[in-house]
Amino acid sequence: MQIGTSPQAQWLRSYYFARAFFSLAWITVAILSGGQLALASALLVIYPAWDAVANLVDARSNGGLKANPSQTLNVVVSTMTTIAVILAVMKSNYAILAVFGVWAVLSGLLQLYTGVRRWRSYGAQWVMILSGGQSTLAGGFMITQALGTAQPTILDIVPYAGFGAFYFLLSAIWLTVTAYRQANAKG
Repeated sequence: MQIGTSPQAQWLRSYYFARAFFSLAWITVAILSGGQLALASALLVIYPAWDAVANLVDARSNGGLKANPSQTLNVVVSTMTTIAVILAVMKSNYAILAVFGVWAVLSGLLQLYTGVRRWRSYGAQWVMILSGGQSTLAGGFMITQALGTAQPTILDIVPYAGFGAFYFLLSAIWLTVTAYRQANAKG
């Protein structure tokens, strides 16, 4: 069986499409929220919670939590981030952005590791590796912004979510094209 047409590659394609579409929906609602505090707060809590659930489902679908230590750790980090965001929402926008920054660094490093580990099995992981690296850098930028004087808003997190959506969508498309090419090469 070729890489692009395996059941796990098909799962990964669907997973990447789901992650991209969730992020695009999140971004749309965040932009349309108009800074409404309750809605923005809910969105900020939902984002890392979704990441925890998505990593859990993906790890379980790819051999389980023991076989996927970076995703298992990412589930823990994203769950802890969800709790930290709930506490930060009660404190300040600066605290929220700092929490998101630390989370982006940690989850970016874990995503980078997962992409490297999956490279041989599924292909098209260069996008996830690039995404993990960029997430790490974006996290550092968010931490720097959180230490600044300009009042952060949810719109400061939208570009981070946007790049995540782009990378997940690009990975899904890349895997789809790979599977299509492999199917056409057979006959």
